[in-house]
Amino acid sequence: MQTRDFLRQMVEATGVSGSECQVADLVSQVYGEVCDEVQRDVLGNVIGLKRGEGAGKRPTIMLAGHMDEIGLMITKIDEKGFLKFTQVGGVDQRTLVSQEVIVHGREDVIGIIGLKPPHLMSPEDRGKAVPMQDLLIDVGLPVERVRELISVGDVVTVNRSFMELGSDIVSCKAMDDRAAVAVIYECLSELKKLRHTADVYAVATTQEEVGLRGATVSTYGINPDIGIALDVCHGAMPGVPEQDTAPMGNGPSIAFGANIHPKVFEQVTKIAKEYNISYTPRPVPAGTGTDLWAMQVVRAGIPTALLSIPSRYMHTSVETVSMTDVKLMGRLLALFIASVDAAFVEGLLCY
Repeated sequence: MQTRDFLRQMVEATGVSGSECQVADLVSQVYGEVCDEVQRDVLGNVIGLKRGEGAGKRPTIMLAGHMDEIGLMITKIDEKGFLKFTQVGGVDQRTLVSQEVIVHGREDVIGIIGLKPPHLMSPEDRGKAVPMQDLLIDVGLPVERVRELISVGDVVTVNRSFMELGSDIVSCKAMDDRAAVAVIYECLSELKKLRHTADVYAVATTQEEVGLRGATVSTYGINPDIGIALDVCHGAMPGVPEQDTAPMGNGPSIAFGANIHPKVFEQVTKIAKEYNISYTPRPVPAGTGTDLWAMQVVRAGIPTALLSIPSRYMHTSVETVSMTDVKLMGRLLALFIASVDAAFVEGLLCY
């Protein structure tokens, strides 16, 4: 499968944190094309294994990209069939008004998040963002039918299709972080062309948006020699300070700081320079807010790195990334993995 097609299918699938089964089924199937084995754990993480060459104990490298997405959850069905809701993960409530949504009940139900027309608002209210607790989902059905199809606790996603903006830029919901899951697939596809001694664990993690839970348990189970988290960072866009973003189409952002092992960072950037893969260094003095924050402190500690895809409009339904960045990041990861041997792993014990 082409990486772009895989990404398209993933972002159009459903997988709100804690309800990732649909997207996990897809990832399991596609990872099966490039892994020696694929399994799932009790938290729903998809764990693919691509074995390295050679006998005896081989180095182990874990790649983690989270497949869950932010979304909504039904909290009440009122007497007229309108639906109250809350957020799952960090939803920007400013973007919810006038969205078309899918309520994932006993069957999928299309709805809209409406808003009182400006003609009926006071002048003071017209310039204000509407709090989430004042918004409702309208599915256009009688209350009896609503109660047959929908229950409190059902999750809701924005109804959004994959969009191609020119030949390189793509946009949809859930690019955070399914673009990174696509990077892992690209990396594994590249590894077919290379020789590597390390066993590679390709993990699509669950529940990152609500507390890094999938990464915590999968890293504990694998206990890798090296853990690399793949996520998104803020892509360059108008009105945002340059130091807070990375350019799009210029390769991955590579973080350094307390959450990253300096020798792993040094090796990843050395490989990037050696193979002329452009990247943007990114200083992160403390926590990265990614799966890496959990991975680093599992068991006796894991040497870690963080590579990120620049993305515009994070935590909206139009998250936007460059396919060039996806491909460059996948290639860089594959080349890094091919460079890792037992001696490199042993050298991580001392700074």
